[in-house]
Amino acid sequence: MTNFTMSGFVLMGFSATSELEILFASVFLVFYLLALIGNTLIIITTSVDESLNSPMYFFLKHLSFLDLCYISVTVPRFIINSFLHSGSISLLECIVQCFAFILCGSAEVFMLTVMSYDRYVAICLPLRYEIIMDVRTCVHGIIGVWISGTISGVMHTAATFSIHFCGPHIIHQFFCDIPQILKLSCSNEYMREIDVTIFLALVAFLCVIFIGFSYVNIFSSVLRIPSAEGRAKAFSTCLPHLVVVILFMCTSVFEYMKPHSDTPTASDILLTILYTVVPPTFNPIIYSLRNKAIKLAVRKVFKRRKALLS
Repeated sequence: MTNFTMSGFVLMGFSATSELEILFASVFLVFYLLALIGNTLIIITTSVDESLNSPMYFFLKHLSFLDLCYISVTVPRFIINSFLHSGSISLLECIVQCFAFILCGSAEVFMLTVMSYDRYVAICLPLRYEIIMDVRTCVHGIIGVWISGTISGVMHTAATFSIHFCGPHIIHQFFCDIPQILKLSCSNEYMREIDVTIFLALVAFLCVIFIGFSYVNIFSSVLRIPSAEGRAKAFSTCLPHLVVVILFMCTSVFEYMKPHSDTPTASDILLTILYTVVPPTFNPIIYSLRNKAIKLAVRKVFKRRKALLS
């Protein structure tokens, strides 16, 4: 059989009809612009406002940057391909896209785990918070997130592209999705990729267990706060993070546990959008709606901009 990996692949996207593909691309463009604006605004706000100079907002800034990277790996290429009516992608581009996508997705899991630890220390160990979550710990946490994500990306990508592929070289997805790529393998060589997936799934499961353990302790501590105002303040800093965790984890599990068909259905399209587009788009909105400090800081940024323009 012919190995098509040397010449690249064809991304089928969501529809063979050019009009529908442009419609989907337009929807993705709206989501991408919202993600770009929202996450950039969070990054700027947490960087320039001195009142947000705390570990929670330090991690939030890096989460927003990670979300920008995550959505930028797949969506812009799909939008350009749709408007140019071209689905071809070279082998090297596919490898880079797979690596970057797994890196960002894995790093997001580790980032959410680090952020849950920050909230655990802040709520359950408030007197020791500044000692435990000092600058060195925060920086080491971010470095650990990126190193862990890079290792995951290298393992997945190396295992995926070390196998041989047979025709047709068609990926029924709008990006180089590993489950779809494995369908093109000639034999059972993809078992190495399955081994890597099982190992990283176990690591992700441990992260989920850690996050769950943290929030069990957080809610136990919050419920012991005597004043309603104190409980509301504690919940306002924790609930946005918990919502983001649930949103990202649930969509990820659905995407990788569902059966992948050769012809995308309406549910496949919806789950793909939920998995790749919704988390980075709505994370800034979720944090902004429940966090008064963020909303106040955003108003300050707009006021400064308005003052500079006038």
